[in-house]
Amino acid sequence: MNTRRVRLGDLSVGVVDGLADAVRALGSAPAPLLEQYGLDAARLGESRARLSIPRYMRLGHAAIQLTGEPALGLWMGRLSRLSQVGLAGVTAAQAPTVREAARALIRFEPLYASNYRGQSSFHEDAQGAWLRFYSISPYNAYNRFVIDSVLAGWLCQLRALAGQALQPVKVEIEFPAPAYAADYAELFGAPPEFGAERNQLRLDQASLGLRNPLHCPSTWAHLLEICERELEQLTRTRSLRERVTQLLGPLLNGREPDLEEVAARLQLPTWTLRRKLAEEGAQFRGILNDTRRDLAMAYIRDTELAFGEIAYLLGFASAEAFQRAFKRWSGQTPGEFRRAQRLLG
Repeated sequence: MNTRRVRLGDLSVGVVDGLADAVRALGSAPAPLLEQYGLDAARLGESRARLSIPRYMRLGHAAIQLTGEPALGLWMGRLSRLSQVGLAGVTAAQAPTVREAARALIRFEPLYASNYRGQSSFHEDAQGAWLRFYSISPYNAYNRFVIDSVLAGWLCQLRALAGQALQPVKVEIEFPAPAYAADYAELFGAPPEFGAERNQLRLDQASLGLRNPLHCPSTWAHLLEICERELEQLTRTRSLRERVTQLLGPLLNGREPDLEEVAARLQLPTWTLRRKLAEEGAQFRGILNDTRRDLAMAYIRDTELAFGEIAYLLGFASAEAFQRAFKRWSGQTPGEFRRAQRLLG
């Protein structure tokens, strides 16, 4: 069987600096742990170096075990710096206001993070704005720290930019309140709403309008141009098939998307999408099946998710339907495939 080695996503290695700072602040030495994951000083200093998301989650879990601190993600957010997310962060640091800094961090997220599960978004209205991080459910000991570190990081980075202790109006988190729930109030100013529909924090218009005392208009304009070019290059190098595949990851969550929905997301008429895919020698149903297959193998190989959870993430009606499909794709049951991958190391 010839399949592509699909990645569930990756991040700039700059995010590891925040994790190392948190481990150090909690009284442990981060270097031995990082070296176990191939993250020595040379690797962390490479331009454009990336870390796979499954590996990052395992690293975070190991750091929690090392420090004994389940709220490690909140520590990471508290100690994070804009420069740790590369060009996007350096650009955001030159924004004129908190609003424009938040927009830059989220618009240029693909420059420092890529994830099949989705992309962050910024939603503004007359009263304020939501900064929204996509769902990575089902939640477990390997991924809760990611939500904590992102939401806490956004808030602390924007506070540093404004030079003021701005407070969110509201913080919502998808997973149920963890054992360390009391730790959130000190950082956010109030307890989050746990078990919410989304992971997001809300800032009011007064906070969004706070000025950045270090803003330089010409530098800001120049950095925006560079980021837009980098973002355009990322998009231009993808075929339409690749763009459809990228969209399918988050849309598969608990259901099966159709051609019409994907066409709407790409702002194309359905018939145009079908024709353009045909010109590339592809069909929507084939891309959907290939995406499910490749993601199934990546989830089984690279995560600790139960097979029922993987079935849900890939939009299967039942775990049994997923098992049958996987046996058809690979000639093995999911359990046999996972055991074989563990033996391969």
